[in-house]
Amino acid sequence: MDRMASGWINGFIGVVIFSGSLPATRVAVMQFDPVFLTVARAAIAGFLALGLLIAFREKRPSRGDILSLAVVALGVVVGFPLLTALALQHVTSAHSIVFIGLLPLATAIFGVIRGGERPKPAFWVFSVLGSALVAGFALTQGLTASPVGDLLMLAAVVVCGLGYAEGGRLSRTLGGWQVISWALVLSLPVTVAVALFHRPETFSGIETPALLGLAYVSLFSMLIGFIFWYRGLSQGGIAAVGQLQLLQPFFGLALAATLLHEPVTSAMLAVTAAVILCVAGARKFAR
Repeated sequence: MDRMASGWINGFIGVVIFSGSLPATRVAVMQFDPVFLTVARAAIAGFLALGLLIAFREKRPSRGDILSLAVVALGVVVGFPLLTALALQHVTSAHSIVFIGLLPLATAIFGVIRGGERPKPAFWVFSVLGSALVAGFALTQGLTASPVGDLLMLAAVVVCGLGYAEGGRLSRTLGGWQVISWALVLSLPVTVAVALFHRPETFSGIETPALLGLAYVSLFSMLIGFIFWYRGLSQGGIAAVGQLQLLQPFFGLALAATLLHEPVTSAMLAVTAAVILCVAGARKFAR
């Protein structure tokens, strides 16, 4: 299997795993404070990552990698989880998932800025078209559902795109699972301290679905998904493999409807289907 094909397979697995993040967060945030949920998931994943680094005797990152790891941590360890958790207090996971369609464009832009990639002009046509469909959906809703929730989701997309691109760039030399592991470990002093400060007075009243939501975002969304995702970005290219995120709304909407019984409107499905069609064109002209 060539490197490009391996990159797309790893990226696809990562997207499938990430698709459960917003529905799981939606369940967890119903009973957990958003700040606690953000730092708790990062702290749990951080201790698991520390165990992996020790077990495989990974060498420490160089001094020049620390700043990049800090960007990754701010983007995907803290920024995206916190902003989405706050957003999901105002909007449903089905509504928020549609905004994930903007992530490929954000990732591609930062891939050019930070990763030095140069997709063909036609790539941007397909990428912008997919993002425009998502933005158009939000505008047709009049942003009346919750302007605050939508703005938080947009901010989450920006910081996440930066974290994805930076992590994909760093994975070329440091390794995919090593990048997210070191970012989580470097965040541990802060995430543990804040988690202890914001912890619930008692966990006795926390129901099983919320605990399972916390477990999912800690283990899969914060660690396992990134192992595949960063490997895919480094192998297949940040801009190219990043377009697989256009599939995430489709999987996410299915999970929201199946597990949370949230309404999925025909408009949501139409936008998602149209966005998915853009991935083929963007992929063709990514290089």
